[in-house]
Amino acid sequence: MQGETRISANALAPLIAERAHNNERLMAAIAGPPAAGKSRLARRLVEALNSGAEHAAIVVPMDGFHYDDSVLKARGLLPRKGAPETFDVDGFAVMLERLATATSDVAIPLFDRDLEISRAGAAIVTPEHRILIVEGNYLLLDEPGWDDLGRFFGLTAAIAVPFEELERRLVRRWLKYGMNEEDARARALSNDIPNAKRVLAHARPADYVLHQDDAPS
Repeated sequence: MQGETRISANALAPLIAERAHNNERLMAAIAGPPAAGKSRLARRLVEALNSGAEHAAIVVPMDGFHYDDSVLKARGLLPRKGAPETFDVDGFAVMLERLATATSDVAIPLFDRDLEISRAGAAIVTPEHRILIVEGNYLLLDEPGWDDLGRFFGLTAAIAVPFEELERRLVRRWLKYGMNEEDARARALSNDIPNAKRVLAHARPADYVLHQDDAPS
């Protein structure tokens, strides 16, 4: 990826901490296609950043802004759940704007994968959280609405995983939910894999890139 710097997961946390040193609050974006390992990397970064300063960092997931299934069904989008158009990107931007300047607690939504719904007010970002690790598939997507999010991020990182490996992980994800091999592959091919292709084809450059052997699986 031209213009991007390759980095390891272990080296990323110190860079984020350094970038945050002179900022009242830093938002760092972790982006990449589905099953790239964003959530696991975000948790690792928060653990590393908080090892020296309790409550310094917290994960802020994009997934809390999934539209509810009832909304998606009414819009004919339920089969595409997880695609960019099935998220409230404007609401997500409002939350990031609020987080950028907040001097008091901010409640944020989280997506519950077991229940397949977003839970409002499921986590609290406090003024002591100076580093927000924002993670999601579409943080660097070069499409309307999403392409305006870059103004919030003081640092961006993307996870690059070979497409064949992404496909394997996406099928495995549905196998873990009890599907058989045929149904899991069909589910991945109908939605997850097209979403992954969309991310790979329409992502803006990140400051740093973690490759498969540098990032969590």
